[in-house]
Amino acid sequence: MLWKKLIERMVRTDPLWKGLSERRGWDQYLFKNRPTDGPPNSFYRSLYPKIIQDIETIESNWRCGRHNLQRIQCRSENSKGVYCLQYDDDKIISGLRDNSIKIWDKTSLECLKVLTGHTGSVLCLQYDERVIVTGSSDSTVRVWDVNTGEVLNTLIHHNEAVLHLRFSNGLMVTCSKDRSIAVWDMASATDITLRRVLVGHRAAVNVVDFDDKYIVSASGDRTIKVWSTSTCEFVRTLNGHKRGIACLQYRDRLVVSGSSDNTIRLWDIECGACLRVLEGHEELVRCIRFDNKRIVSGAYDGKIKVWDLQAALDPRAPASTLCLRTLVEHSGRVFRLQFDEFQIISSSHDDTILIWDFLNVPPSAQNETRSPSRTYTYISR
Repeated sequence: MLWKKLIERMVRTDPLWKGLSERRGWDQYLFKNRPTDGPPNSFYRSLYPKIIQDIETIESNWRCGRHNLQRIQCRSENSKGVYCLQYDDDKIISGLRDNSIKIWDKTSLECLKVLTGHTGSVLCLQYDERVIVTGSSDSTVRVWDVNTGEVLNTLIHHNEAVLHLRFSNGLMVTCSKDRSIAVWDMASATDITLRRVLVGHRAAVNVVDFDDKYIVSASGDRTIKVWSTSTCEFVRTLNGHKRGIACLQYRDRLVVSGSSDNTIRLWDIECGACLRVLEGHEELVRCIRFDNKRIVSGAYDGKIKVWDLQAALDPRAPASTLCLRTLVEHSGRVFRLQFDEFQIISSSHDDTILIWDFLNVPPSAQNETRSPSRTYTYISR
């Protein structure tokens, strides 16, 4: 069963293969305890080239910008803007300017639930299988039951808007317009205690990220600061952006940041060196995410750009080759995005959530760079 073992090894080690196995349904034929439980070897031998073709098509769709676009219109009567979102295979959770959190079915795109309680715009959120944690311009952090929508906890600490938050493995970090960063021990949804307040930025702290080694923060003061996760002590400052920093992501030793100087910078967190500056956006870079292959950025110019990460890390690569594709569908500022191997989901000041699907592209769109879209409208009552 050589072909079966080869496919199983790729599914174990490559997120693209794993995602394809789940979406295409051939995961049901893998990892059987007995060879007699599955199809014959000829099935896997014929499946392998089909998988390779599927992968090549997906990569081509990313490069050429071919996608199937779905649009959720989620405006309410008294506000305009979807400030934050997160998604999984089943749902999209969004935070809105109208103070609400809306939960959407990812397949039907229908609104499943509306959570209310904040008295200001919902600026940031993160959820897992148990809780949703939200930060608001009302200066509070709220913890909600992800299944029932019940408020489990309200944290009152920051003096101004809570601009960003992250939680993982019993630790939560929040940051605020009040220029501070709060580090919390998160034993449970109802047992969250303040461990330390980090002070050092000279303007609003717009974003935080962390792992077991470092907490990384970025501010309107043009700096990125690095702190020890275990001791909360200051480690170093990354200087280079010419204006305030609006977004960043940190993973392993790489930090990618976006700024109101319209640029994206890649940094080595260990030595503080700037590895590359990406130019192309015409206004403030508001959101940024990266994986092993790509950087995806969204900006106040209404555009989403897809960049080649590996080329950006190669100092020999010409700057003109780094931006793979620019996606233009939003009619307002892009506030937040998330992506995986198959899709980008983005939100905007234009009151929409867009799903850019690079896997399920209709045959009619294979020779086009723009694809037909479906629109769903939800109006709050």
